[in-house]
Amino acid sequence: MSNGSEASETTSWWSRPAGGREVLQIAVPMVVTTLSWTLMQFIDSAILMQVSGTAMAAAYQAGIIWFASISLFWGICSYSATFVAQYFGDEQPNKIGPAVWQGAWLALSFSLLVPVAQWFAPQLFDLFGHEKELARLEALFFQILCYGAPGMLIAQSLECFYSGRGKTWVVMVVDAGAVVVNLILALMLVRGWFGIESWGIDGAAWATVLAQWWRAVSYAVLILLPANRAAFNTADFKPDRQLLRRMIRFGGPSGMQMMLDVTGFALFMMFVAKIGVAEAEATSLAFRVSQVAFMPVWGLGMATAVLVGQKLGEDRPELAQRAARTTLSMSLVYMGVISLVFVFAPRVFLQTFFTHGEAPVAAATEEVSPGAVAAESTTAAHDEPAKAGVEAMTSYLMRFVAAYNMFDAAVIILVSVLRGAGDTRFVMIVSCFMSAMVSLGSYLGVNVFNFNVYGAWWFIAIWVSTLAVIYVLRYRTGKWQAMRVIDQIHHAH
Repeated sequence: MSNGSEASETTSWWSRPAGGREVLQIAVPMVVTTLSWTLMQFIDSAILMQVSGTAMAAAYQAGIIWFASISLFWGICSYSATFVAQYFGDEQPNKIGPAVWQGAWLALSFSLLVPVAQWFAPQLFDLFGHEKELARLEALFFQILCYGAPGMLIAQSLECFYSGRGKTWVVMVVDAGAVVVNLILALMLVRGWFGIESWGIDGAAWATVLAQWWRAVSYAVLILLPANRAAFNTADFKPDRQLLRRMIRFGGPSGMQMMLDVTGFALFMMFVAKIGVAEAEATSLAFRVSQVAFMPVWGLGMATAVLVGQKLGEDRPELAQRAARTTLSMSLVYMGVISLVFVFAPRVFLQTFFTHGEAPVAAATEEVSPGAVAAESTTAAHDEPAKAGVEAMTSYLMRFVAAYNMFDAAVIILVSVLRGAGDTRFVMIVSCFMSAMVSLGSYLGVNVFNFNVYGAWWFIAIWVSTLAVIYVLRYRTGKWQAMRVIDQIHHAH
């Protein structure tokens, strides 16, 4: 082990184990994959914006609530990647196939809750007190998306067969294909291409549903190829109680963390939407744009979890730590550049949504008075002056995103480190506290202290920064380096 460590120190940052090259080999395809997910939603938003701003805002907010409702199950199913990574690092390939299929079984069992979620949707969105048409479209979009939940969860489980072993280029190809499927269907069903009558917001939802099922079928076919059945025992798809319990034990807190984080974020969105329709549109757009910009960091985070799992499976925590530092440094540099673009050239990201000429560009880049923007944006969303007001407000909100970008990048990478090691209980406890804080703070800010949209965004920026400090402190304790989610039988050095 010492010889390997000494050799690694004589090589460059790029070529050494867990260095830049190894990280990017796994991360680049995952960046494309995560971009494809967000691009799928971005395409729907851009197309729906041509229908109406209300339809775009409804689809985004309903999509967030929908993902919040399945995020517990998504977190458990996606945790198969950590099992695959550690089994792969510990040279136990015969256990990789069964581990992947346990996630698929869990996905199928979770799908039994779909009818309940669909029935409850109208009552759920009525609770937020949104404008009547906005609430109706939110419920409709949510109900249709529910048909895609089983496909999304199954695909997420089966994807781990490749991502956990670092074969992320396969994930990239399959998910990029799903984006193409979604784009074609969205243009056909929303814009009415090829002579098909436009379905409006329904068409965008169905395009997403069918794209998710396309992913699930594609992964199932690939996993059951003869070579994979022979090498990784992928034909063994029977339920394994012991493995299921272990997956729920470690993946449950991870899924709970994701559910709490997404729910807190979703509630923030829904409370801000009570301030006004223009504020809802601007907030939806600002988060949508930030999601697209953030996807490379999410890809780096997924690579971090895989590398940490593999290196700990090899019983080489020093390389797991190096992988974490490598991905963190890449993420911070990238987000620093993006933050500058958000502040000085927001139109780069907004031009897809606003195509009404040069006047709004000046409004978007000048110092904007919050009160003036809010007043300008109270008219109908498809009115040109109102669109200019929404664009200006969105540009202003992007400055808040720039303020917390690097803190958020640190959170993504460090949570991935802890998840890859199995330190999911700590992550869940933090999420319980911090999600309660963001939910309660958003409610009090909007309903008691009468925050305007900018006050609400100041709150979220401070919240993200606090979260980053907590995870930095946990990472520095080093406790995660001694954790494992599997029973090791090999120590490969």
